Amino acid sequence: MSLAVLRSRALTGMQALEVAVEVHLAPGLPAFNLVGLPDTEVKESRDRVRAAIQNCRFEFPARKITVNLAPADLPKGAGHFDLPIALGILIASGQVPAEHLNDYEFAGELSLTGELRPIRGALAMSLAAGRFGRSLMLPPESAAEAALARDTVVLPASTLLSACAHLSGADHLAAAKTEPSTVAPGYPDLAEVRGQSQAKRALEVAAAGGHSLLMSGPPGTGKSMLASRFPGLLPPMEEQEAFEAAAVQSLAGSFRLESWGRRPFRSPHHSASAAALVGGGSTPRPGEISLAHGGVLFLDELPEFDRRVLEALREPLESGTICVSRAARRADFPARFQLVAAMNPCPCGYLGHPSDKCRCTPDQVGRYRSRLSGPLLDRVDLMIEVPAVSEAELRQGKQGESSAFVQSRVIAARNVQQQRQQMSNALLGPDGIDAHCRPDEKGAALLAQAMDRLQLSARAYHRILKVARTIADLAASEKVGAAHVAEAIQYRRGLHEA
Repeated sequence: MSLAVLRSRALTGMQALEVAVEVHLAPGLPAFNLVGLPDTEVKESRDRVRAAIQNCRFEFPARKITVNLAPADLPKGAGHFDLPIALGILIASGQVPAEHLNDYEFAGELSLTGELRPIRGALAMSLAAGRFGRSLMLPPESAAEAALARDTVVLPASTLLSACAHLSGADHLAAAKTEPSTVAPGYPDLAEVRGQSQAKRALEVAAAGGHSLLMSGPPGTGKSMLASRFPGLLPPMEEQEAFEAAAVQSLAGSFRLESWGRRPFRSPHHSASAAALVGGGSTPRPGEISLAHGGVLFLDELPEFDRRVLEALREPLESGTICVSRAARRADFPARFQLVAAMNPCPCGYLGHPSDKCRCTPDQVGRYRSRLSGPLLDRVDLMIEVPAVSEAELRQGKQGESSAFVQSRVIAARNVQQQRQQMSNALLGPDGIDAHCRPDEKGAALLAQAMDRLQLSARAYHRILKVARTIADLAASEKVGAAHVAEAIQYRRGLHEA
């Protein structure tokens, strides 16, 4: 047989599209041609495949070899096509039997010795292969991740020889089995934060309704410490959420089995580019906002970020998705994250500090705060001041409620929202706000007064109502009252006085 056809997958955004790896051997001068729109990584597989076949004591055919990756208009990147190409050459040359090839899909990068190296996107490939009822052969390091897809038989092959032995029936590979950890993720405890009762309350409200949060205060007051404890207040991840988060991390090659079910916490440095934050590259890959899907994106020193980088957050904050478009490619990634940001009140950071150390002029303070655009701030639900902690508070031991205790109230509020509207309050649209967030008469009058005094936009009006609805849920109140609206307005006031 001089022709072999095997199945593999090409990663395009969150999708793993089927690719037919066609290998043909023909008479003529020895040559190795690779067609089908391969990227540089795929073109380099010719040398890896040749060396791996020879070092595994197979004969590399001295014939004209043509490898076609179909469909031809689909770009192919990464080195995981090495394994199907090598197997195709061995099958086409008659060195390995070709039975039941349609029952398998193959992916794996070959070393020169014939060993298989881990690949990215294994979980997405496994989910796609399972929908077609095929088994997936992968390197062992990637098989544990792929086995999370319970409908797919995942076969871990450590070398090219073991893959050939399985296809020939000489030595069958045992299917990989992975049981996600049932141990609750260990997050830092909120009780370790001294003082800051108002900030802790704001964290609880943000967690209960899925709202975004901006903290402002001098250096050393605990803003980063509070943010790092925020994931521990969120409800445990549901299985679908965990799969989506794991699939995104798998595409970036950063998924670890021990992180299954743990809400992501991403904290990029303020020097990050727009492509690093939203995703990009010649082959589009997920950025920080997608890697934070299902978890928290923490932006410390918010005004120090490039303004264009921050403006790129506006659309995904509203839609929960990001579309990365390039000249020849387009990829859609999920980006349903909770934004938690921190900033200083002025360039030196000590405006309003009890030590009275600030020497910034009003113009300097104005320029510093103007780095955050109005449209971006309008998309933030809560803003709080995080003041300096007194020496007496620091001397006291742990005080306040633990993360687990606060989380129990957050879970109860989220359950109420799921029963009422099947989503968190932050995701409600205009119709949902009218149906579920309408305040009573006193609350409506208070909100109308705030709209007039603070000159709030329609978006801010709706966000106040959603935050008030969350505060009412935490209080186990069916109706949104004046007290709930008043607290929501206080969280909004700082955004319009900044």
